[in-house]
Amino acid sequence: MTDFSYDTILSTMTGEGVRTIALNRPESLNAMNRRLIEEVAAAFDDANRDPATRAIVFTGAGRAFCAGDDRHEHVHPDSEAEARALVDAIQRATVAIVFGAKPVVGAINGWAVGGGFEWAINCDFPIWAESAKGFFPEVSLNLFVTGAVTALLPALVGPVKAREMLLLGQRYTAAELRDCGVAWKVVPDAELRDEASRVAAQLAGLPPLAVRAMKRVLNQATAGAIHRALELETEATVAGFLDPETTRRLKAF
Repeated sequence: MTDFSYDTILSTMTGEGVRTIALNRPESLNAMNRRLIEEVAAAFDDANRDPATRAIVFTGAGRAFCAGDDRHEHVHPDSEAEARALVDAIQRATVAIVFGAKPVVGAINGWAVGGGFEWAINCDFPIWAESAKGFFPEVSLNLFVTGAVTALLPALVGPVKAREMLLLGQRYTAAELRDCGVAWKVVPDAELRDEASRVAAQLAGLPPLAVRAMKRVLNQATAGAIHRALELETEATVAGFLDPETTRRLKAF
């Protein structure tokens, strides 16, 4: 069994056939800097290539799953190419999670904000701790969402609720997210890792050929919409990053 080494990610085998990928910048609530974004994609790509890994638990170390963009490390891009490279890296992480061969069980703890909320939605089986909360601040920051949520979220909650969540930036409890279909399960905080591991072990114990085929076929049925959403989100997010107003709002957030 292989444990892969990263600067901002912990990726370890935590059960028979189960790999846990944990965001590991707890001092910043696992906020997304460029290194973390790139390593999420790498960690999922490595896990999906690893024959010993049959299911993945995705979580955050410390008090939060992911607090969104790291505003302390945000630098206004000098060019469209620089902005596009960052957004492409963000979208590559979603492709690795959603289109990877192995099923992903989310163990969502604490805050899931912006891009972190997107990663929670990208999971196949998102399990939320009772105290966890999520929201999308992007529009208030003069930005746009990524992670294919413009396709995935309306399919989960309906178009009207998706507009509410994406435009108004309201904060939602885990129970509210369960009721609208974003959270698959909500469990007591102390039971989150155990429940995620239990579900991942159940998935890992199923015939891998059938599990991978099911995930592939289910995703391919909506792949066109997901890829188109990724493309449109990229253009809108690049434009947002290039606007100096975005940097001002991020610094003040």
